[in-house]
Amino acid sequence: MCGIVGIVGKSNVNQALYDALTVLQHRGQDAAGIVTSHDGRLFLRKDNGLVRDVFHQRHMQRLVGHMGIGHVRYPTAGSSTSAEAQPFYVNSPYGITLAHNGNLTNVEQLAKEIYESDLRHVNTSSDSEVMLNVFAHELAQRGKLQPTEEDVFAAVTDVHNRCVGGYSVVAMITGYGIVGFRDPHGIRPIVFGQRHTDEGVEYMIASESVSLDVLGFTLIRDLAPGEAVYITEDGKLYTRQCATNPSLTPCIFEHVYLARPDSIIDGISVYKARLRMGEKLADKILRERPEHDIDVVIPIPDTSRTAALELANHLGVKFREGFVKNRYIGRTFIMPGQAARKKSVRQKLNAIELEFRGKNVMLVDDSIVRGTTCKQIIQMAREAGAKNVYFCSAAPAVRYPNVYGIDMPSAHELIAHNRTTQEVADLIGADWLIYQDLPDLIEAVGGGKIKIEQFDCAVFDGKYVTGDIDEAYLNRIENARNDASKAKTQAVSAIIDLYNN
Repeated sequence: MCGIVGIVGKSNVNQALYDALTVLQHRGQDAAGIVTSHDGRLFLRKDNGLVRDVFHQRHMQRLVGHMGIGHVRYPTAGSSTSAEAQPFYVNSPYGITLAHNGNLTNVEQLAKEIYESDLRHVNTSSDSEVMLNVFAHELAQRGKLQPTEEDVFAAVTDVHNRCVGGYSVVAMITGYGIVGFRDPHGIRPIVFGQRHTDEGVEYMIASESVSLDVLGFTLIRDLAPGEAVYITEDGKLYTRQCATNPSLTPCIFEHVYLARPDSIIDGISVYKARLRMGEKLADKILRERPEHDIDVVIPIPDTSRTAALELANHLGVKFREGFVKNRYIGRTFIMPGQAARKKSVRQKLNAIELEFRGKNVMLVDDSIVRGTTCKQIIQMAREAGAKNVYFCSAAPAVRYPNVYGIDMPSAHELIAHNRTTQEVADLIGADWLIYQDLPDLIEAVGGGKIKIEQFDCAVFDGKYVTGDIDEAYLNRIENARNDASKAKTQAVSAIIDLYNN
């Protein structure tokens, strides 16, 4: 997952872009970038690291201009070197920069087409650069010295015809405007909004509504699957459906883990969805273990807190904060290596012994992916004196890789892959384990006022909504994604960077 933002304002947008990326920092901690446009020139700053580390005062002063786009990244495809930081840039036509959240499943075919037919060179292994070159090529095909909104929407239509996968995109056409668009299945989220200033109306496009809220923008709506929004440099807004057969199948894992609880995605409150996850979990516990002896429910901070609170309420059991979190350690799920994840857990969390000593403790997490983190946390609970440690996952068992922009590990690294619930419980050291049922998760997320008929639940059920994923594809990403391969790639990249510097 990544976070994207684009703003067309009436004054310099550098600080607003910075603030928006800070709010979206949970979506990526590997790299950050901002590019602005002023008088037909581009001003770019990007590098590895958190937003606060990438942008210093001297960088912000150079990022002048009334429109720009930004990106926070964690590695979904390619390595985690600074060469992969976004936004990416091509000079023809017009000078286009692009930031992308998601993953293209036909990227190998596209890369070949770009080189052999479009006669374009791709300089990194990032599918975002491939997406940029496809969009640039299709816009160039219009053959206009000055592109209109019709040209932009026609180019997006051609992008949808060529690109397969889950993606949300912001792109800036130097001197003309910013376009945002979403894949025809609406897998990855993207919203747009506006705010009124003394100088006029400003517009913002972003991954999550919370970034609009914080900056004082009013949410207009989510982009529909396949839809594009184009905002000209002088503040005119146009929207157009650019896909032939769009269908809304958003990623359900956004609600489980990725998004902030104060975001609204496709009209659904992430916070309310997580409350309902807690209710469903409590119902399952009461069905399967009506004579449970749980003394206290303790969340594993931070994502699971909302579900854990509602679970405790429905069980009539005490809710306590048993772990103190170090706010300066990143999210372990999105760390790029297993060794880094293992090392960070003890640095990230510390148990409050008095909440564990002599008690039967129910630990609640949003999901179990590799099992490394929860195994260590269960051990911490036992060391703090817990009598029994039970474990509850607000999501079903994660058994399959994600191919639409979440860098989940290869199948053999998923602890639930080809294992029963009891086998997972034994491996992580829990006295017993409860997973959310998939129908209950779907009802929890889609059970509000806004009804969504289908979600992308591929990590739980192995059903990939784009219809192009087969065993051969999964085997390829297995080889590309396993931690040993990734570590080797990063080591080689580090040596190259050292040599180049």
